Amino acid sequence: MNKVFIIGNLTRDPESRQTPGGITICTFTLAVNRRGKDEKTADFFRVTAWRQLAGNCQRFLAKGRKVAVTGAVSLNTYTKKDGTGGASLEVNADEVEFLSPRGESVDTKSGMTVVEDYDMPF
Repeated sequence: MNKVFIIGNLTRDPESRQTPGGITICTFTLAVNRRGKDEKTADFFRVTAWRQLAGNCQRFLAKGRKVAVTGAVSLNTYTKKDGTGGASLEVNADEVEFLSPRGESVDTKSGMTVVEDYDMPF
């Protein structure tokens, strides 16, 4: 069984497209923090959502938002422009749970929560 559960923040706004058959696909990259003794590092996962899940991701997600993703993971290799090899971890999402409240994101440089377009009742 190939199943992964990751929690992270979007590194940029999601991108959507449609297959020739009209199926919606949404892709985004998650930065997943790794805990280390001396330094804080992150792993980056490319996430692909399909159909209705893709539409919801495109509609409600944005750079900095925190999500939990469950799905199958694969390792893809490629050749970079400079001729060296590269690899990416890709997750075909079964589920995406939105963890940041709407209008809230995380500043990727400072790690602080930023509230956007929030109407205060006072």
